[in-house]
Amino acid sequence: MTRFQQATRFALILLLVASLAGCKTIGGWFSRDKEDPTETLPVEQMYAEAHGSMTMGNFNRAARYYQRLVARFPYGAYTEQAQLELAYSQYKMRQADEATATIERFIRTYPTHRHIDYAYYLKALINFERGSGMLLRIARQDLASRDLGATQQSLNDFADVVRRYPNSRYAPDARQRMIYLRNRLARHETKVGLYYLRRGAWLAAANRGKYILQQYPQSEHEGDALALMAEAYTRLGQQDLASDARRVLEQNYPQHPYLSGDWPEEKGVLRKLNPFGSK
Repeated sequence: MTRFQQATRFALILLLVASLAGCKTIGGWFSRDKEDPTETLPVEQMYAEAHGSMTMGNFNRAARYYQRLVARFPYGAYTEQAQLELAYSQYKMRQADEATATIERFIRTYPTHRHIDYAYYLKALINFERGSGMLLRIARQDLASRDLGATQQSLNDFADVVRRYPNSRYAPDARQRMIYLRNRLARHETKVGLYYLRRGAWLAAANRGKYILQQYPQSEHEGDALALMAEAYTRLGQQDLASDARRVLEQNYPQHPYLSGDWPEEKGVLRKLNPFGSK
């Protein structure tokens, strides 16, 4: 190859490289030159895109648009609503920590927002799902034996909704969830009391029964709490206290299994006391 041919070939290569560098193909092969729509759209269109994605269930795309909207436009009605819907999108993606941080930031920043009741409700809902997630339900694990820190926090959060906004549209659902959570927590404490009975820790079992009555009155497990106390006080030889607990149980829960007969064996006691089955 002559020097002229070599020079010509080199020039053609340079020309090709230069043309490719400025090329924007239809297929989007050279994405570095493609503009990110979140960097150029006006706030109205960005919110519309995000809200539309959320409505269609594309929460990942919605969250990306909401986050960029808040970063580009830190003030205004669209930004306020975007933060609420960002928290919801994160909640739906099961990003509990991120959703909690977003909703708590909203509550601190906009304490008088017209949808502040929903913000408090969503905060409670995030902890509700954190405590009783889909994976546990699918696996059919006993939720009462799990770590109930998030459950207690959720109960406190729903109580906050009812206390702050008793006439809110979210208050009825919050009350129903509180009933469920109180029953779940009382069930957990009942299982703890049964554990103490099984180990012969009679005083601890009696105290656990009192705790259930004090902390979760009118729960589904009031009868179980009274039965715990009656059996524990009997084992402790405190007949007056045992008789009192039994009498209250007879008056309020006459069909409770504890009252169905004599139990010479502890295993029988536990089986009749525990409506969920003992292991």
